[in-house]
Amino acid sequence: MRRTTVSTAVAAIVGLVATMLVTFSAPAGAVLVDRDCADFPSQAAAQSFFLANGGPQDDPHRLDDEGDGVACESNPCPCVGRGGSNPQTPAHLGSTSDTGPRLRRETGNVTRVVDGDTLDVRLRSGAVVSVRMLGIDTPERGRCGSAEATDNLRRLAPVGSTVDLVSDRTQAVEDRYGRLLRYVARRGGFKDLSYRQAYNGYTRHYVFGGTPVARDRQYGRAIASARGNARGLWGGCW
Repeated sequence: MRRTTVSTAVAAIVGLVATMLVTFSAPAGAVLVDRDCADFPSQAAAQSFFLANGGPQDDPHRLDDEGDGVACESNPCPCVGRGGSNPQTPAHLGSTSDTGPRLRRETGNVTRVVDGDTLDVRLRSGAVVSVRMLGIDTPERGRCGSAEATDNLRRLAPVGSTVDLVSDRTQAVEDRYGRLLRYVARRGGFKDLSYRQAYNGYTRHYVFGGTPVARDRQYGRAIASARGNARGLWGGCW
């Protein structure tokens, strides 16, 4: 009996050691536990993990909801943009506190609709910039209504269409990811695409940093109309 007990104990120990060796020898990029944005103290930390574990080609942890190569955008700074892993603030990027009286105006052509409130635009200078539309916040990828909001913006501003961009004196000119913060008007189409997204029912009321955009009241009326008439995502997702 004693010899059997000792043999069993030895076998158990050997098995435990083998399991530990397998665990600690797993490749650095192997997915051992699921992570979410709350696991990281900053956006930069999340971006570094995201790039080391498949992003942006593969995002098993779903840290990049918008699919734009930037992980955990709601996390606090330090922050980095696409392809970056080291916290830094490039000199040409404005901060969210970079407000002032000067208006910025640009014209270009849509190259991609990222989601319901973000566009890629090729400016007349040839530079391709990411534009975050002011005053709205449509559902992120994977959330109820995200695909519908994105499809609606594609109808409002299809690839190739010419758009005019203008900043808001009450807001920053760029966000912390280097995206231009702009009102967007399509030539030959609607003069305020943020308003149309609100009127069509693809955003709820949105204020960033406690300061509403100059057109906030207009957007509020459009949202109230969409909600009252159950347009877009009202009644389905909200």
